[in-house]
Amino acid sequence: MNFSPTQKSFVAWSAMAAACALVLWLLAPVLAPFALAAVLAYALTPVVDWLDTAGRGRMPRMVAVLLVEAFFLLALLSVALLIVPILAKEMPLMREQLPALLDQLNGSLRPWLAQWGIKLSLDVDSIKSFVMKYLNANFEDAFASVLASVKLGGSVAFALIGNAILIPVALFYLLMDWSRFMGQLRSLVPPRMRAPTDGFLREADQVLGQYLRGQLLVMMLLAVGYSGGLALFGLDLALPIGIFTGLAIFVPYVGFGVGLVLALLAGLLEFSATQGIAYPLLMVAVVYGLGQAIESFLLTPRLVGERIGLHPLAVIFALLAFGQLFGFVGVLVALPVSAVLLVAIRRARAGYLSSRLYLG
Repeated sequence: MNFSPTQKSFVAWSAMAAACALVLWLLAPVLAPFALAAVLAYALTPVVDWLDTAGRGRMPRMVAVLLVEAFFLLALLSVALLIVPILAKEMPLMREQLPALLDQLNGSLRPWLAQWGIKLSLDVDSIKSFVMKYLNANFEDAFASVLASVKLGGSVAFALIGNAILIPVALFYLLMDWSRFMGQLRSLVPPRMRAPTDGFLREADQVLGQYLRGQLLVMMLLAVGYSGGLALFGLDLALPIGIFTGLAIFVPYVGFGVGLVLALLAGLLEFSATQGIAYPLLMVAVVYGLGQAIESFLLTPRLVGERIGLHPLAVIFALLAFGQLFGFVGVLVALPVSAVLLVAIRRARAGYLSSRLYLG
């Protein structure tokens, strides 16, 4: 069977694509930290270039890269450290109030559930002894437990430590040579396809920039909203918990869930003795229920979706579809990937409308 040059070219490109997909699939665990570093480098390169331009050649690029990467890592560490004052205040309160709180919770839940025909029997004494055993443990016991866990899961711990070192190193080299890497990738594109490829990449870059700016705006508004909402209910730790929840929203569901648990725990320990269990439950239901609804149906569709050209319904559909197909990672990348796909669809539509197939 004789193949035309076009068919041979199509078969060759398909075989190369299949081979690349197979290699990526086999090396996925190894490539994951490099892929994350590449995403971070894409987001941080404009800041490095701005510092480079502002320095007018007097600041070496290496200094600009070190400054940007150090600021970024410090910002991540600051978000993580927001939990420290929360735990520092809540741990002593948990030791003091948890036994009474468990008794109160058991006394409130049992008659309420009995009205619905649900019989609840909690062994409160066993739960108390189990929880208090860990809360009263000293630092040496906790540290020994952590070491034992690390020994049992040595490969996991080694992978986490290795990635924690590898990702910043890979990020440094990518920020240093981002333009050169992009130039080398561009050289692999056939000359006759470079003009449309460059146009597509420029448009996709613009759309992704709009997405990042919109997402940052959503995070800041939510941080203010959650902090203000918790403060209106009188929670002492409203500021760190609200800021953490708002900034951690960038990781869908996980950031919201951790913030909700922290707020509920803080509310139970602070208000249950004076205002009952219903008050902290109401606080969390109102603040986090409204926050999630506003973020899902107003802020993200308007501030992120409209900036990248997606209709609010398309944003909601993209989040649900990518979450169904790819799980947590799918939700994380749903909007940026949808933005790039939108650019491709626009160009395909424009090509179709100008083609002979459409014009007849």
